[in-house]
Amino acid sequence: MAKIYTKTGDEGLTSLVGGSRVRKDCARLEAYGTVDELNSNLGLLLVVVQDEHEREVLVECQNVLFCVGAVLATEDDAVRGTLQSVEQQDIEVLERAVDEWQKVLPPWRGFVLPGGVEAAARAQVCRTVCRRAERRVLSLAAEANVPGEVLKYLNRLSDLLFVLALRENFLAGKNEIFWQKRR
Repeated sequence: MAKIYTKTGDEGLTSLVGGSRVRKDCARLEAYGTVDELNSNLGLLLVVVQDEHEREVLVECQNVLFCVGAVLATEDDAVRGTLQSVEQQDIEVLERAVDEWQKVLPPWRGFVLPGGVEAAARAQVCRTVCRRAERRVLSLAAEANVPGEVLKYLNRLSDLLFVLALRENFLAGKNEIFWQKRR
């Protein structure tokens, strides 16, 4: 078995897909590193999600995010074109799940404080990491070519995670705590 450590990153540089070396704090690494962090948090969410359909959707999200990470880790447009990326159908999967999951929820009554049952709280953490990933990808898009579907996917995924949090609390019979304007 090959060693897991290479020592090639000890000076703060890493290799992108295609071999070019960049600083570990560059916009491209911030973008795909945050997508990787989101994927790991989805793994933590999956530990507590019981509903099989929710689990299937989340695992599919993890697979898509893995592809997103590879696309973001690639500077060369020609190489990026050979990789699997986000497609419109991936975005539509999220939209269908959001629409389906919202059907069981009461009408929206205002801003909710993150919390409730564990699955809802973890979904809210995933949502905030997803929003950060979206910001990091947007920063990268200001200086490099990023497929527009990637940003659409992250935006829709954060919506899905919010609805999932509401759904998990609702199905568990846990009332949301609504934000109260401070006096």
